[in-house]
Amino acid sequence: MLKPLRNQVVLKKYEEENKTSSGIILATENKKLPSVATVIALGNKVESDIKVNDKVVYKEYSGTKVTVDEIEYIVIDEEDILAVIE
Repeated sequence: MLKPLRNQVVLKKYEEENKTSSGIILATENKKLPSVATVIALGNKVESDIKVNDKVVYKEYSGTKVTVDEIEYIVIDEEDILAVIE
């Protein structure tokens, strides 16, 4: 598990499967996915109201992608999180 430092936040990109009514999963390669992710961990200097498990919108080209145990995470500055989805 990643433990972020200072005002860094660890996100896991939110991926939504596109299924037809009959249960067929559609490929999403050509579809542009929004910059939406779930908060996995917070650094000890994070001052905003975000919490672990919040779904957030972040700046599209910010952060650093890191793969741990075959799971891709994004380590991002707190200020690059734009909104919490309620």
